[in-house]
Amino acid sequence: MAFLPFNIPKQKRLKVVIVGGGYAGVAALTNLLQYAPDTDITIIDPKTQHIKITHLHETFRYPIADLLVPFTEIENRYGCRHIVASINFDPDMLQECQDKKQLILNEEVLNFDYLIIASGCESRAVDSIRKDNILSLQDFTIANGSDLLIKLLNQGNSSEQSISVVGGGATGIQFLFEIKQFLNRIKSKAGLRLVHSGEHVLEQFPDGFGCYVESCMRDMDIAFYPNTYYREQQDGQILLTEKQTKKQFELASSLSILFLGKKQQNIFTANAFGQVIVNQEPLQNIFVAGDCSYYQSLGSNTLTAQSAVRKGKLVARNILRHSGFPGLLEPYLHHELGYVVSLGSSNAVGWLVSEGNLITGIPALTIKELVEAQYDLLLAGIDTYLV
Repeated sequence: MAFLPFNIPKQKRLKVVIVGGGYAGVAALTNLLQYAPDTDITIIDPKTQHIKITHLHETFRYPIADLLVPFTEIENRYGCRHIVASINFDPDMLQECQDKKQLILNEEVLNFDYLIIASGCESRAVDSIRKDNILSLQDFTIANGSDLLIKLLNQGNSSEQSISVVGGGATGIQFLFEIKQFLNRIKSKAGLRLVHSGEHVLEQFPDGFGCYVESCMRDMDIAFYPNTYYREQQDGQILLTEKQTKKQFELASSLSILFLGKKQQNIFTANAFGQVIVNQEPLQNIFVAGDCSYYQSLGSNTLTAQSAVRKGKLVARNILRHSGFPGLLEPYLHHELGYVVSLGSSNAVGWLVSEGNLITGIPALTIKELVEAQYDLLLAGIDTYLV
């Protein structure tokens, strides 16, 4: 059970700078203001809108506008300030920020009592030269999936079109099934395949996940190429390599959609309380949360929205604890309570409470919708997270 941020404040109003307006940053923001409504908060993020990025596969059914929350709206709702910028921290810069309690940004000096780094991590990229027939997760943050697909299918020259989805992790699988259902709705005869470097999909989850998903793929006539590396999408074909034999081959492909996972760089190590460690010492006033963080604790460090939210909430509580008396901090002990991967609009696979407790179909989909509704409430300032 999460400890309440019980403290006796030492000063009237805290100044907090949050770098990153994703799941962890928003969770920290809302929890700070829940327990200390007069906190002066500045959010620094290069985007103009908060994106519910775990919903992007749904833009084959709903407009992307439903997943975007302008930071101007967050500013008005919470009385915070948003600065459009990005920052890359190194150990020396972090130490200087700790010593001076300030961040210099665009020639403006931002004084703070506490700094939270929640900048996330980027998706992996393969092609250095951008091509019109290659999409990545970033493309789906600026346009509806349905619009992107129709545009690319309409400009194809071949009467027998095919789409290659690369990457059998949770994001790739969720997009794969949404794309298949979308093709069915528009009565497109385009073929669909999944290319994956592993032997089975969703290998980071219990075995039942992959078995169920691959069975659904067969039922829906989605071709599967396991143990296969993606090399390049060319005009009308995809170049691949067999993992074991290193044999190179190509298949007809009008479009490749790449979901190659997250690029683990600029990861900040933190102690069990979320404080950044530099030169083996924690910086007392600088915390980190979300995908860019690794906590030296018993809690989960998975790159999921669930972990990001829990870490964001924890650092908010610990900032209030650290700023007051007696200043005892709360360790990060959160473990995943479950995980659900959607397989289109009417199917899903997941686990709840125990990884051996596999759930599929409508029950799994219902759990996923409830979890996502919980985050929407948090964004609106209503915290229903109990553990």
